[in-house]
Amino acid sequence: METIGFVGVGKIGMPISENLIKSGYRVVGYRRSSLAEFEKIGGVPARSAADVGAQTDIVFSCLPSTEALDDVVHGPHGLVQTARPGQIVVELGSHPVPDKERQIALLREKGAVFIDGEVSGTPGMVAARKGVIYLSGDADACKKIEGAVAGFADSCIYFGKFGAASRVKLVNNLLVAINIAATAEAMALGLKAGVDVPLMIKAIANGSGGSTQFGIRAPWMAERRFTPMQGPVPALQHYFDMIADMADQLGVATPILDCVAPLYQRFIDMGFGDYDVARMIDVLGALPRSKQKQMQG
Repeated sequence: METIGFVGVGKIGMPISENLIKSGYRVVGYRRSSLAEFEKIGGVPARSAADVGAQTDIVFSCLPSTEALDDVVHGPHGLVQTARPGQIVVELGSHPVPDKERQIALLREKGAVFIDGEVSGTPGMVAARKGVIYLSGDADACKKIEGAVAGFADSCIYFGKFGAASRVKLVNNLLVAINIAATAEAMALGLKAGVDVPLMIKAIANGSGGSTQFGIRAPWMAERRFTPMQGPVPALQHYFDMIADMADQLGVATPILDCVAPLYQRFIDMGFGDYDVARMIDVLGALPRSKQKQMQG
Protein backbone atom coordinates (compact mmCIF):
# COMPACT_ATOMS: atom_id res chain seq x y z
CA MET A 1 0.00 0.00 0.00
CA GLU A 2 1.50 3.32 -1.10
CA THR A 3 1.70 6.06 1.54
CA ILE A 4 0.80 9.69 0.79
CA GLY A 5 1.35 12.58 3.18
CA PHE A 6 -1.03 15.46 3.82
CA VAL A 7 -0.32 18.54 5.93
CA GLY A 8 -3.23 20.84 6.72
CA VAL A 9 -6.13 18.41 6.92
CA GLY A 10 -8.89 21.03 6.88
CA LYS A 11 -11.97 21.79 4.78
CA ILE A 12 -10.23 20.82 1.55
CA GLY A 13 -7.59 18.49 2.96
CA MET A 14 -10.16 16.25 4.66
CA PRO A 15 -12.15 15.28 1.54
CA ILE A 16 -8.89 14.91 -0.42
CA SER A 17 -7.54 12.56 2.25
CA GLU A 18 -10.79 10.60 2.38
CA ASN A 19 -10.77 10.11 -1.39
CA LEU A 20 -7.16 8.94 -1.26
CA ILE A 21 -8.02 6.44 1.46
CA LYS A 22 -10.99 5.19 -0.57
CA SER A 23 -8.61 4.80 -3.52
CA GLY A 24 -6.42 2.46 -1.49
CA TYR A 25 -3.71 4.80 -0.25
CA ARG A 26 -2.40 4.97 3.30
CA VAL A 27 -2.58 8.66 4.24
CA VAL A 28 -0.37 10.12 6.97
CA GLY A 29 -1.59 13.53 8.04
CA TYR A 30 -0.90 16.45 10.33
CA ARG A 31 -2.66 19.61 11.38
CA ARG A 32 -2.17 21.91 14.33
CA SER A 33 -5.68 21.24 15.66
CA SER A 34 -7.37 17.90 16.39
CA LEU A 35 -6.84 14.96 14.05
CA ALA A 36 -9.78 13.02 15.49
CA GLU A 37 -11.94 13.36 12.37
CA PHE A 38 -8.97 12.44 10.20
CA GLU A 39 -8.45 9.26 12.23
CA LYS A 40 -12.16 8.40 11.91
CA ILE A 41 -11.87 8.25 8.12
CA GLY A 42 -8.85 5.96 8.38
CA GLY A 43 -6.02 8.50 8.35
CA VAL A 44 -2.77 7.93 10.22
CA PRO A 45 -1.92 10.88 12.50
CA ALA A 46 1.60 12.34 12.53
CA ARG A 47 3.32 14.45 15.18
CA SER A 48 4.49 17.22 12.85
CA ALA A 49 5.00 18.18 9.22
CA ALA A 50 8.52 16.76 9.47
CA ASP A 51 7.04 13.47 10.69
CA VAL A 52 4.74 13.38 7.65
CA GLY A 53 7.70 14.00 5.35
CA ALA A 54 9.78 11.31 7.01
CA GLN A 55 7.17 8.68 6.09
CA THR A 56 6.23 9.71 2.55
CA ASP A 57 7.73 10.43 -0.86
CA ILE A 58 4.77 12.61 -1.92
CA VAL A 59 3.45 15.25 0.44
CA PHE A 60 0.41 17.39 -0.31
CA SER A 61 -0.34 20.42 1.84
CA CYS A 62 -3.21 22.90 1.88
CA LEU A 63 -2.41 25.75 4.24
CA PRO A 64 -4.44 28.83 5.17
CA SER A 65 -1.70 31.48 5.22
CA THR A 66 1.81 32.26 4.07
CA GLU A 67 2.93 32.13 7.70
CA ALA A 68 1.60 28.58 7.97
CA LEU A 69 3.31 27.63 4.70
CA ASP A 70 6.65 29.00 5.89
CA ASP A 71 6.34 27.12 9.18
CA VAL A 72 5.35 23.85 7.51
CA VAL A 73 8.17 24.00 4.98
CA HIS A 74 11.12 25.42 6.89
CA GLY A 75 10.04 25.80 10.51
CA PRO A 76 11.77 23.86 13.32
CA HIS A 77 9.40 20.93 12.71
CA GLY A 78 8.95 21.58 9.02
CA LEU A 79 9.27 19.42 5.94
CA VAL A 80 12.80 20.64 5.21
CA GLN A 81 13.98 18.82 8.34
CA THR A 82 13.26 15.41 6.78
CA ALA A 83 13.33 16.29 3.06
CA ARG A 84 15.40 14.04 0.82
CA PRO A 85 16.27 13.46 -2.84
CA GLY A 86 13.27 12.51 -4.96
CA GLN A 87 10.64 13.74 -2.52
CA ILE A 88 7.85 15.89 -3.99
CA VAL A 89 5.94 18.50 -2.00
CA VAL A 90 2.77 20.04 -3.47
CA GLU A 91 1.15 23.08 -1.86
CA LEU A 92 -2.53 23.25 -2.85
CA GLY A 93 -3.35 26.39 -0.88
CA SER A 94 -3.45 29.89 -2.37
CA HIS A 95 -0.63 32.30 -1.58
CA PRO A 96 1.16 35.09 -3.45
CA VAL A 97 3.43 33.49 -6.05
CA PRO A 98 6.65 34.95 -4.53
CA ASP A 99 5.73 33.33 -1.21
CA LYS A 100 5.39 29.96 -2.91
CA GLU A 101 8.54 30.50 -4.99
CA ARG A 102 10.78 31.00 -1.99
CA GLN A 103 10.02 27.47 -0.80
CA ILE A 104 11.63 25.97 -3.93
CA ALA A 105 15.28 26.57 -3.04
CA LEU A 106 14.83 25.55 0.60
CA LEU A 107 13.64 22.09 -0.42
CA ARG A 108 15.93 21.83 -3.45
CA GLU A 109 18.93 22.01 -1.10
CA LYS A 110 17.76 18.64 0.27
CA GLY A 111 17.01 17.25 -3.19
CA ALA A 112 13.23 17.64 -2.90
CA VAL A 113 10.94 19.35 -5.42
CA PHE A 114 8.28 21.93 -4.55
CA ILE A 115 5.21 22.19 -6.81
CA ASP A 116 2.70 25.02 -7.18
CA GLY A 117 -0.76 23.48 -6.87
CA GLU A 118 -4.29 24.81 -6.54
CA VAL A 119 -7.76 23.35 -6.04
CA SER A 120 -10.77 24.73 -7.89
CA GLY A 121 -13.93 23.62 -6.14
CA THR A 122 -15.92 23.69 -2.91
CA PRO A 123 -15.37 21.01 -0.25
CA GLY A 124 -18.49 19.28 -1.57
CA MET A 125 -17.14 19.30 -5.12
CA VAL A 126 -13.80 17.95 -3.88
CA ALA A 127 -15.55 15.19 -1.92
CA ALA A 128 -17.42 14.20 -5.11
CA ARG A 129 -14.12 14.24 -7.05
CA LYS A 130 -15.41 17.17 -9.11
CA GLY A 131 -12.75 19.63 -8.01
CA VAL A 132 -10.17 20.53 -10.64
CA ILE A 133 -6.50 20.34 -9.62
CA TYR A 134 -4.07 22.83 -11.14
CA LEU A 135 -0.33 22.09 -11.14
CA SER A 136 2.70 24.07 -12.30
CA GLY A 137 6.45 23.76 -11.88
CA ASP A 138 8.87 20.88 -12.48
CA ALA A 139 7.30 18.88 -15.33
CA ASP A 140 8.82 15.53 -14.37
CA ALA A 141 7.66 15.84 -10.76
CA CYS A 142 4.15 16.81 -11.86
CA LYS A 143 4.07 13.76 -14.12
CA LYS A 144 5.16 11.51 -11.24
CA ILE A 145 2.30 12.62 -8.98
CA GLU A 146 -0.45 12.14 -11.58
CA GLY A 147 -1.38 8.77 -10.07
CA ALA A 148 -1.72 10.22 -6.58
CA VAL A 149 -3.81 13.14 -7.84
CA ALA A 150 -6.04 10.66 -9.68
CA GLY A 151 -6.68 9.12 -6.27
CA PHE A 152 -8.69 12.16 -5.20
CA ALA A 153 -9.75 14.10 -8.32
CA ASP A 154 -11.00 13.24 -11.79
CA SER A 155 -9.51 16.33 -13.41
CA CYS A 156 -5.93 17.62 -13.23
CA ILE A 157 -4.36 20.26 -15.51
CA TYR A 158 -0.66 21.02 -15.82
CA PHE A 159 0.03 24.69 -16.66
CA GLY A 160 3.80 24.69 -17.12
CA LYS A 161 6.06 27.25 -15.46
CA PHE A 162 5.92 27.51 -11.66
CA GLY A 163 3.32 30.06 -10.58
CA ALA A 164 0.97 29.53 -13.51
CA ALA A 165 -1.39 27.37 -11.43
CA SER A 166 -1.70 30.15 -8.84
CA ARG A 167 -2.38 32.75 -11.51
CA VAL A 168 -5.10 30.65 -13.14
CA LYS A 169 -6.71 30.18 -9.70
CA LEU A 170 -6.89 33.97 -9.33
CA VAL A 171 -8.63 34.28 -12.69
CA ASN A 172 -11.00 31.49 -11.61
CA ASN A 173 -11.81 33.12 -8.28
CA LEU A 174 -12.41 36.51 -9.86
CA LEU A 175 -15.23 34.77 -11.72
CA VAL A 176 -16.38 32.91 -8.60
CA ALA A 177 -16.78 36.20 -6.70
CA ILE A 178 -18.63 37.85 -9.56
CA ASN A 179 -20.85 34.84 -10.30
CA ILE A 180 -21.93 34.40 -6.67
CA ALA A 181 -22.93 38.08 -6.45
CA ALA A 182 -24.67 37.83 -9.81
CA THR A 183 -26.51 34.68 -8.69
CA ALA A 184 -27.68 36.44 -5.53
CA GLU A 185 -28.92 39.41 -7.54
CA ALA A 186 -30.74 37.18 -10.01
CA MET A 187 -32.32 35.09 -7.25
CA ALA A 188 -33.41 38.16 -5.26
CA LEU A 189 -35.29 39.24 -8.39
CA GLY A 190 -36.53 35.77 -9.32
CA LEU A 191 -37.92 34.97 -5.88
CA LYS A 192 -40.22 37.98 -6.13
CA ALA A 193 -41.18 37.43 -9.76
CA GLY A 194 -44.12 35.13 -9.04
CA VAL A 195 -42.75 32.20 -11.02
CA ASP A 196 -42.14 28.53 -10.20
CA VAL A 197 -38.76 28.90 -8.49
CA PRO A 198 -37.46 25.31 -8.88
CA LEU A 199 -38.37 25.39 -12.58
CA MET A 200 -36.72 28.79 -12.94
CA ILE A 201 -33.52 27.48 -11.39
CA LYS A 202 -33.59 24.40 -13.65
CA ALA A 203 -34.15 26.53 -16.75
CA ILE A 204 -31.36 28.98 -15.96
CA ALA A 205 -28.85 26.39 -14.72
CA ASN A 206 -29.19 24.53 -18.02
CA GLY A 207 -29.48 27.62 -20.18
CA SER A 208 -27.34 30.46 -21.45
CA GLY A 209 -27.25 32.28 -18.11
CA GLY A 210 -26.14 29.37 -15.97
CA SER A 211 -22.83 28.97 -14.15
CA THR A 212 -21.28 26.51 -11.73
CA GLN A 213 -21.99 28.89 -8.86
CA PHE A 214 -25.59 29.37 -9.96
CA GLY A 215 -26.07 25.61 -10.15
CA ILE A 216 -24.71 25.12 -6.64
CA ARG A 217 -26.01 28.12 -4.77
CA ALA A 218 -29.28 29.17 -6.41
CA PRO A 219 -31.11 26.20 -4.80
CA TRP A 220 -29.52 27.01 -1.44
CA MET A 221 -30.62 30.63 -1.75
CA ALA A 222 -34.18 29.58 -2.61
CA GLU A 223 -34.29 27.17 0.34
CA ARG A 224 -32.37 29.54 2.65
CA ARG A 225 -29.86 26.75 3.24
CA PHE A 226 -26.82 28.61 4.53
CA THR A 227 -25.36 25.93 6.80
CA PRO A 228 -23.26 23.88 6.89
CA MET A 229 -20.93 26.45 5.40
CA GLN A 230 -19.27 25.25 2.20
CA GLY A 231 -17.73 28.56 1.20
CA PRO A 232 -16.86 31.25 3.78
CA VAL A 233 -16.72 34.84 2.58
CA PRO A 234 -13.37 35.60 4.30
CA ALA A 235 -11.80 32.76 2.30
CA LEU A 236 -12.99 34.40 -0.91
CA GLN A 237 -11.93 37.88 0.22
CA HIS A 238 -8.46 36.40 0.74
CA TYR A 239 -8.07 36.44 -3.04
CA PHE A 240 -9.10 40.03 -3.71
CA ASP A 241 -5.74 41.65 -2.91
CA MET A 242 -3.87 38.98 -4.87
CA ILE A 243 -6.15 39.51 -7.87
CA ALA A 244 -5.66 43.27 -7.57
CA ASP A 245 -1.88 42.89 -7.41
CA MET A 246 -1.85 40.70 -10.51
CA ALA A 247 -4.17 43.09 -12.36
CA ASP A 248 -1.94 46.05 -11.38
CA GLN A 249 1.17 44.25 -12.61
CA LEU A 250 -0.49 43.40 -15.92
CA GLY A 251 -2.31 46.69 -16.38
CA VAL A 252 -5.76 45.10 -16.60
CA ALA A 253 -8.89 46.81 -15.24
CA THR A 254 -11.27 44.81 -13.02
CA PRO A 255 -14.31 47.10 -12.78
CA ILE A 256 -16.87 44.34 -12.17
CA LEU A 257 -14.91 42.82 -9.29
CA ASP A 258 -14.37 46.33 -7.94
CA CYS A 259 -18.16 46.72 -7.84
CA VAL A 260 -18.92 43.43 -6.07
CA ALA A 261 -16.05 43.42 -3.55
CA PRO A 262 -17.88 45.90 -1.25
CA LEU A 263 -20.83 43.51 -1.16
CA TYR A 264 -18.63 40.86 0.46
CA GLN A 265 -17.50 43.32 3.12
CA ARG A 266 -21.14 44.24 3.67
CA PHE A 267 -21.84 40.50 4.12
CA ILE A 268 -19.37 40.43 7.01
CA ASP A 269 -20.59 43.73 8.45
CA MET A 270 -24.14 42.34 8.54
CA GLY A 271 -22.94 39.55 10.82
CA PHE A 272 -23.17 36.73 8.29
CA GLY A 273 -19.58 35.53 8.68
CA ASP A 274 -20.61 32.11 10.03
CA TYR A 275 -22.84 31.37 7.04
CA ASP A 276 -22.17 30.10 3.54
CA VAL A 277 -21.63 32.73 0.89
CA ALA A 278 -25.09 31.78 -0.45
CA ARG A 279 -26.42 34.20 2.15
CA MET A 280 -25.27 36.93 -0.21
CA ILE A 281 -28.93 36.90 -1.27
CA ASP A 282 -29.78 38.62 2.03
CA VAL A 283 -27.15 41.28 1.35
CA LEU A 284 -28.70 41.99 -2.04
CA GLY A 285 -32.21 41.74 -0.63
CA ALA A 286 -31.43 44.35 2.01
CA LEU A 287 -30.43 46.95 -0.57
CA PRO A 288 -33.25 49.32 -1.55
CA ARG A 289 -33.21 49.87 -5.29
CA SER A 290 -32.88 53.61 -4.76
CA LYS A 291 -29.55 53.05 -3.00
CA GLN A 292 -27.94 50.64 -5.46
CA LYS A 293 -25.88 53.37 -7.07
CA GLN A 294 -24.31 54.12 -3.68
CA MET A 295 -22.88 50.58 -3.56
CA GLN A 296 -21.19 51.18 -6.90
CA GLY A 297 -19.31 54.07 -5.37
